[in-house]
Amino acid sequence: MTTQVIDLKREHQSTLDTPRYKYSFMAKMFFFGMDLIAGKRDDLPKAKLLEILASIPYRVWEIRHYFKLTRKFRNIDRVKKAQDVIDWGRDAQDNEYMHLLVIHEKMKEDGLKDKWYLCPFVTFFAVASYVVIARLMAFFSQKRAFLFNAEFENHAELVYAKLINANPQWEEQKVDNALVKAYADVDTWADVFRRISLDERDHMNHSFEFCGKPELVQKYEGMPETYSRH
Repeated sequence: MTTQVIDLKREHQSTLDTPRYKYSFMAKMFFFGMDLIAGKRDDLPKAKLLEILASIPYRVWEIRHYFKLTRKFRNIDRVKKAQDVIDWGRDAQDNEYMHLLVIHEKMKEDGLKDKWYLCPFVTFFAVASYVVIARLMAFFSQKRAFLFNAEFENHAELVYAKLINANPQWEEQKVDNALVKAYADVDTWADVFRRISLDERDHMNHSFEFCGKPELVQKYEGMPETYSRH
């Protein structure tokens, strides 16, 4: 099987050129809260906080849909839908965790220290708060929870695209870190973060599919299969 080569630079520019999804009031307040904690300027420590939070909804949905598997085991259609969410959630959690590790490795390489808001007390409060938010949204409307996640990932995609532009030195910095290479076998740090940005678009696309808005999926050559049956 031939693997489609993705033009990361082209997709990076596409991210910058594509208008953002019109965020809901809830999403705007969430991003405002992030800015209050970490400041308006996007940098690697703030991206690390973003990744600490990013896996939470997927974890919440995985647990919630395992309960559905048990309750609805007689209904094969419901079981398949729940299993799709679980499978996607597992992949997305692993992917977001890799983003966190990659950012941490880059900060170590550059000699950057964690900022105050990455101390255990603050991150515990942020994570606990987002767990509650994610559970409540999923309880009242799973589709709305998917849509909120699409907004979150849409925002994250642009954060990384802007970070690349703000750090032109990344274009010349070669990647020789084995962990980072295991995540993305590319030559420069700029392309590593382009790959992260594109991962966030993939998460957004899947979220749109699951919430019943496939028309909002932003396609590109070489993109992974989406869950268009939902």
